[in-house]
Amino acid sequence: MELFEAMRTTFAAREYTDEPLPDSVLYEILDNARFAPSGGNRQGVKVVVIRDEETRNQIADLSLPMVKRYLAQTRIGEAPFNSAVPTKLTSAQIAETTASPGMTQALRTASALLVFTVDLKVVASMDQYLDRVGIVSGASVYPFVWNVLLAARQAGFGGTITTLAIAAEPEIKEILNIPDDFAICAVVPLGKPVKQLTRLRRRPVDEIAVRENFDGPAFRKG
Repeated sequence: MELFEAMRTTFAAREYTDEPLPDSVLYEILDNARFAPSGGNRQGVKVVVIRDEETRNQIADLSLPMVKRYLAQTRIGEAPFNSAVPTKLTSAQIAETTASPGMTQALRTASALLVFTVDLKVVASMDQYLDRVGIVSGASVYPFVWNVLLAARQAGFGGTITTLAIAAEPEIKEILNIPDDFAICAVVPLGKPVKQLTRLRRRPVDEIAVRENFDGPAFRKG
């Protein structure tokens, strides 16, 4: 598949057929994805490939409290989980929200569940002293995750980056025997999509890029 086509058609696949994702294909996906860049080329990513149904269900169940919060915040017009604006909801209101099982279904039905972790001893957290939530460390792992999804698209499979379960990181670490100095960064279900989307909707370039400063004119083709 041509690169630009893959970039424009790799969508968040959450519904899968019963067709298995063979180990040989998954190995090839990971073999190509590992060439993603990382801070200082330290390559601190480690991926746990989960086939076991019970383990997948455990991780899906651990996501349910965050599903409740996501739905509760969405219903009152908030942007869920953002760190800039505190939620107006109480813990009781969130707990009373009914969790939609569909939001964890991909974790349960995927052919494989990939848990991406990164070694905190080797990431370059350049923003660790700023008074905000750190995000720079993600540069050492998320290019790898996205390469996996691009490679899966090339192979006719698909998945999506999920993060709801990460709120229960201590419990997941215990289930998967993940060391304390590793962080869980993404939980990615992979399988054969029920349908392959070929036209995605995104904001145009002139809405997301500007010239010279943040409030500068829109960047246009010219």
